[in-house]
This record gives sequence, C-alpha cells and structure tokens, in this order.
Amino acid sequence: MNRKITLTAIFMVATLGTTAQKPMTAPAGGKAISDELIGIFFEDISSSADGGLFAELLQNGSFEFSPAEKDGWGPGTAWKTIRPGHSLGYIQPVSASKADQSFTKPYNSNTTMRLHVERAREFYDYKGWRGFGLQNDGFDGISVKAGNNYDFSMRLANVGGAKQMRVALVEPQGWGKDPKLLVDTIFDITGNGMNDWKEYRATLTPDTTCQKAALQLLVLNEGDVYLDDVSLMPQDTYKGHGLRKDLAQALADLHPKFMRFPGGCVVHGGGDGFWNTYRWKNTIGPRHQRIQQKNTWGYHQSMGLGYYEYFQFCEDLGMQPLPILPCGVSCQGTNGGWGMWPKQAQDVAPMDQMDEWVQDALDLIEWANGDPATSKWAKMRADAGHPKPFGLKYLGLGNEEKISPEFNERFKYIYERVTKAHPEIVIVGTAGPGSHPGNPDFENGWKLAEELGMPIIDEHYYEPNKYFLTSRQYDKYPRDRKTKVYLGEYAAKDKKLIDALAEGLYLLHVERNGDVVCMTSYAPLFARKNATNWNPDLIYFDNERPFLTCSYYVQQMFGQSAGQYYYGDCVTFEGDAPGTVQPVENSTYGQSVVLNVKTRQLFVKLCNAGDQAKKATINLSRFGLKKIATKTVLEGSANDENNFDAQPIAPKKEQFKPKKKFDIELAPYSMVMLQYQL
Repeated sequence: MNRKITLTAIFMVATLGTTAQKPMTAPAGGKAISDELIGIFFEDISSSADGGLFAELLQNGSFEFSPAEKDGWGPGTAWKTIRPGHSLGYIQPVSASKADQSFTKPYNSNTTMRLHVERAREFYDYKGWRGFGLQNDGFDGISVKAGNNYDFSMRLANVGGAKQMRVALVEPQGWGKDPKLLVDTIFDITGNGMNDWKEYRATLTPDTTCQKAALQLLVLNEGDVYLDDVSLMPQDTYKGHGLRKDLAQALADLHPKFMRFPGGCVVHGGGDGFWNTYRWKNTIGPRHQRIQQKNTWGYHQSMGLGYYEYFQFCEDLGMQPLPILPCGVSCQGTNGGWGMWPKQAQDVAPMDQMDEWVQDALDLIEWANGDPATSKWAKMRADAGHPKPFGLKYLGLGNEEKISPEFNERFKYIYERVTKAHPEIVIVGTAGPGSHPGNPDFENGWKLAEELGMPIIDEHYYEPNKYFLTSRQYDKYPRDRKTKVYLGEYAAKDKKLIDALAEGLYLLHVERNGDVVCMTSYAPLFARKNATNWNPDLIYFDNERPFLTCSYYVQQMFGQSAGQYYYGDCVTFEGDAPGTVQPVENSTYGQSVVLNVKTRQLFVKLCNAGDQAKKATINLSRFGLKKIATKTVLEGSANDENNFDAQPIAPKKEQFKPKKKFDIELAPYSMVMLQYQL
C-alpha cells in the first residue's frame, strides 16, 4: 500500500513539473503529423441539446412546439392542466400572428399561452393546495438533488387586479394521489394589462432528491395572466455557462482539440428541405429572443444551445471552434444518403441570392473575431458577455452535399469571397456523403478541392467493423496534395468492444497518415435514452448520468495522446516481416508511437482486435525516459457492450518503471496505451 502511494506521489510530481519544462527537440526518425487529430462533432440529434447538453430542465418552456414538428404536438406539449381543489379556469394558446386588442401582445415569441382563471367554484386549502394552472414534467421527469439551487424564471402579463402565483417543485405520486412538495415559492403578480410584461425570478432549493419531479404553476386569484418563457435551470452548470455538468465533463475528459457544430444534416435542412436551414444569427443574443425551429431529426430545438454557447464551450475546453455553414445548397437523399431520404431532391438558392449566404459567413467571422468598437456583430458578442475575440481559425462550408454542378457553382462563389475577405480563415470543404475512392461525389469533391486549392476537405463514412479492421484508405492518398483530410464523421455500425477496437485500429492507421489527415471526429456524439434517432453513438445518457461506450474509451486514449511526431520503427510484432509497420491491410493488430514535444510526453498505443494474444517488441532507446510511466488497458470479450443495463468495459490504469527495450503481450480484444514523461 505504501509503495503505491509513493509511486503515485512521484508520478504527480513528475506530471506537475512538465508544465514548467521547455519544449524538446524531436529525435531523428519521426514524421511530422497533426496534433489536432482528435476532436468532437456535436449535432442536435437524438435530443442531444434540449434535454441533453443544454441544462434547461423544462420542455417547451416558450410554448413553441408545433404540429409541423411532430404529429400531435402544439403549444401545450409537455404541459398539462392542474386544478387542486377543483378550481375552474381554462387555458388558451395565443398566436402572435393574431395579436390584437383581444389578445395579448406576445413577449418576443411566436406563440404564447393565455391563462384565464375563472373561479366559479373553489375549494380553498385542499390539503394545503389551491389554484389553477399548469404542470411540466420536463424530459421524462425533472431530476433535482436535495440542497442544490435551481433558478426559476417566467414572464407574465397581468390582466385585472393584483394576484398571486404559486410555483412549486413536486414529486407526483400517481393518479388520484396528492403530490409530495419539494419546494415552493409565491409571487405577487402586478401589472397593468396584456402588454405590460414583467419577469419573475426565484431560486428553488428542494429539501429532497427526486429523479421524477415536476414543476407546477398555480394562479391563486381570479383573473387573466399571459405566460411566456418559463425556465428552470440548475445553478451548478459546467463552468457556469448553462451546460449540463456531467455531459460536458464527459466531453472534457476526451481531451478534444476542436469541436465541429451545429451539424451534420441540421446545417442545411436535412430531410425537410431548404426552408429549415440552420441560421446562426437566430441563435445568439438573449435566449428568449432566439428564433426556434423544427429539428431535422423530427423534434423541436429551442436554440437555448446556440452559437454563443458553442463558442464559449470551445473556449472552456481549449478547443478550436469549427462552425459549419450552409453554402446555398440543401441536403439531398440520392447517391449516398444511406436511405434516409432516398427521393429528396437537392434544393438550391438562386445565384442572385447567394450574397446573403456569403454575408452570413462574413458576419460570423466578424462576430467571432471582430473588434466591438468597429463591428456591430462583434459588439453583439461583447454585449452578451464576451468582449474578447473567440479566435476563430476554421470555418466549414457545406455538409456532405451531392457534388453537383449547382453545388460547385455556389460553393465557388462563397469560397472565393470569404477567402478574399479573410485569407487567415482556414476553409473546410466537403467530399460529399460516402467518402470512399470511386464514389462520384468523392471524386468530384476532391476535383473541386484541388481546383480551388482548398486547405481541408471533410470526408464521412459509416461502415461495418470489417471495413475499419481491414481497410487502410489513407495509405493510398497522394502525398503531394495541398488539401488535407478532415474525417468529420465515421463510426463502425455497432457499439460492441470489437467495433471500438476496429475504430482504434483505424485511428492507428490515421496517426501514421497524420501528414495527410489533420482532424477526425466520431459521430454521432450523444443520444438520449428513449429518444435515439441513430445508432451507434459515442455517449448515451438519461437524466441522471452519461453511459460511456467502448468507443468512448478508445477515443479518450487517442485524445490524451496527441503529438506532433509519429515514429513507425519503435514497435515490431512477432511473425511480421522485417520493416513491416502495422497496421497494414487485413491485419487485426497495430501500433503507433507519438511524441508531443510541447509536453515532453511519449505515447505508445497498441491494439489487438483478434482472438489470439499477440507479442510485440518495443524499442525506445532514442528517448530519454523518466522513472515512472503509466499503462492504460482496455480489454474484454469481442461482444462486450456498455449500455444502460451494464458497463462491463472501462480502462484500467497502473504505473510502472519504464525500460528502453522490452516485450509486451497483448491480450485478445485489447488496446493498450503506454505514457512516458521525457
């Protein structure tokens, strides 16, 4: 026991000391590679934003849900009428387009709820409850913890005399039973009519932990009130910036170097057509002023998680932001749409309207990087609380569109104007869906990239694990291309350990080709339990916790081991011909040795995706190793799977005294990372 404590202390001292060390010179034999290989890709799919990373606990707090988003939805979705003591009243949604003298003027919203309370018959003080109003159960219940603070807010317009409203967090007990009170507060409501909107705020601190709480709003006097923008947010969010803490921390633990957002098919309308294109300007400013819309994946997005939050999160995690903008062309379902929208046509903006899309890109750069003293967009950023520029470096244009003549024309138009105005911005283009050599969109996308001298092109593919186990696509790429590869979406089509190891083996191949591939991101990132649009995903979650897949832990190893130099001659496998650098085609094992000269760390990663143990010899003689190193091991059976019912797979760590040259045996279905301080 004492020995373990001593070793841990030594390692901590060594680790803490690295930040003060100067960068080192790489020993001979290394190949320069990208140190931004591992990033994340966030798309609002499978309820990843509302009910997910965005910490808001109420669903449809602005009454904006629409039947156009899902059959049966409307302004009252996620709300229900409650009337303890059998008070009488009625609730009426009011459309903004019909606002006149008989309806309330909406408070910066397309739809409001008109809440009319008529007390023809009342039963006061029914077991401590009375009033008429609404209840919201959040997203499959509201999870609250005893002693934690939750910020409640709402906007009301009052008609008639002064009145009171009771706001309570309760634990429902089932049909016919009285709810258990967790915490409540009473507001004194004032105002002079339907156009006199006021904001009401309170901090609610429940005295009991509850996983299935509900929020109740009860008007306690006769008369009308108009209600909008109801919110319940935990105070304890990630770095105080409104993101759910455990999900954000799971992303931080991946050590990503960049984040691509907001999609994906969400960017350019997905299966809904061009009208549903994501417009970044609708997602900044105060949350109650943001324009909400249908989500491509068949539900509602409030834009509470918008561009400001995306950029702030990138800053919080030290990631480069990689926003993706539409370029005047919609998503399409033909030739590589994976059957999602097989007959959807490609919609395009008329060329005489393309300046609008160009201006959106230019304004985004100003918003992110501009001076508030000279730029109205930068001033909006400063007014939101971030006067310092975000330092935008990358900008993506388009997302896996069919590389048609119409696409080429519009992409060139926006690309040339943005690069002329901002040559410092690195543009990321697209190779279309199904980015494998021979695919027409892939070939046309690369042809366009080379014609324009595009810095980076985005490739996407989802394949069975056999592809990732056997293919070595980037070994065959020409080395003289100016355009680098961003593997922006990829995953094996299942979430078992063998699939994660196949992805890991492929990433070893990517690291070897880190002079050609500059960035990668697994997709999709998140999926909510009981609201999953796509499988597999990297992280599943419910209201209580994230569930980390086998693929997550593989991604984490690669995120932790970023570096600037790759060494291919440090590891040899038993039985290989001399000079063989694994992984090669049709091999189920491989290795990668990466040096980070900035942190003076060396990483040796080894993967065995086969059913037999594999012996390797490691020679690190050219590196000066410190006294303590760390070994991380991920192993199990091929079909092991982390899910909501069980989490059998997790990495195990131990410390050891390093040797310059040694043998190591890899267990079947395992991945190992050795981390050294130099």
